This record gives sequence, C-alpha cells and structure tokens, in this order.
Amino acid sequence: MSASADSAQPLASTSNDQVPTSADNTASDASRGQSASASASASELARTKIILQGALRSFQDFPIPGINFIDILPLFQDPAVHNALLRALELQVLEFAGGSKPDVVVGLDARGFLFGPSLALKLDASFVPVRKKGKMPGPCVTAAYEKEYGTDFFQMQEGAIKPGQKVLVVDDIIATGGSAAAAGSLVKQLGGELVGYLFILEIAFLKGREKLGGVPTITLLETDE
Repeated sequence: MSASADSAQPLASTSNDQVPTSADNTASDASRGQSASASASASELARTKIILQGALRSFQDFPIPGINFIDILPLFQDPAVHNALLRALELQVLEFAGGSKPDVVVGLDARGFLFGPSLALKLDASFVPVRKKGKMPGPCVTAAYEKEYGTDFFQMQEGAIKPGQKVLVVDDIIATGGSAAAAGSLVKQLGGELVGYLFILEIAFLKGREKLGGVPTITLLETDE
C-alpha cells in the first residue's frame, strides 16, 4: 500500500507540471496576436511603398545640367496617395520605435511642413517647425549648416521643446544631411531627446546619414539617381 501511494505522488506532480496554465495560454495568444499584427503591418507598408515609388516623377537637368531631380509633389496631388503616404510614415515610425511614439515631430523648412503636422496628429504628438534664420518671432536657438553656396542658418523658438521630450525630425529628402543635422542640433540645444530622423526619400550615394551622428535614421524610399 505504501509503495503504491509513493509511486502515485510523483505521477501527479509530473502531470501538474505539464499542464499549461490559463496565464500561459493568454501570454501565448497575445504573442501570436502581436506577431500576426506586425506581419500585417509590414505587408501593408511594403505594398504602400510600391504605390508611393510609382507616384514620384523625375526631371533631368534640373535645377542645373547633370542633376536628375526627384519630384515628391505628386504624392500630395492625389488624396488617396496622400493618405497612403501618411499611413506609410506612421507605420514606419511605429515599426522603427517598437510601437512607441515621439512626443514631438519637428519639420524642416519648407517641405517638412507638407506632411509633418499631419503625421504629428496621427502620432498624437506636437509639431514644431524649423525655419530659416529671421523668419520666426521671439527668442530662438540657432544652428549653422553648409550649403553648396555657403553657410545658412536654421532656428527654432525657445520653449518649443521641453527638456526630456522624445523628438523625431522629419523632412522630404535626405541628400547631404547638413540641414537635418542642424535641426538635430536645435533639438539638443533645447534639451530634447533626439530619437530619430524620418525622410520620404534618400539619395543614398550622397551619404547624408554620415552627418547625423549615428542617430537612427529611417526612409520610406531610396534612389541612387
């Protein structure tokens, strides 16, 4: 009798160890749900990028001979494409940040203003503009950057970003990277945490990322033209 009872005890213990709890099942279901959601978002983003790439136009020898100018303005001319652009930017940010959102979206003068405010609304973030020197009232912080014809300056109003806020800088195109780096400098001057840069288009051969100090940089589209 005693031996029978002793042999039954470990058998019961083994059985309990092998039975998943409700908490285990819930965690497993949540993990599968997150994986499926991430996969669906990645698929949607890939499809949308094809649509956006097809909407771009190029113009040879503009603004000077030898330059192939990539025109992003058609992305805003068709409401369906415009909406697709905003959705793709939102998905790109969420994918890049692991689902977290910035507190502030900073848009560069001037094409960052085309989509920066709308993206900020989608992300439930505030929008802060960066403008050329002398274009905004009140006390401002200033950063210089080099252009092909000399030095230019960007400014941001003091107090527009609060210390510790997470900030995403956006613009239409990253080429040489100088203006984006200047915007990042303004964010840091105000005490913001620069979490990344986001661009619609990258001209990769100009290697603009190298000027951004290793800050995470994401682009929707890329061209070597």
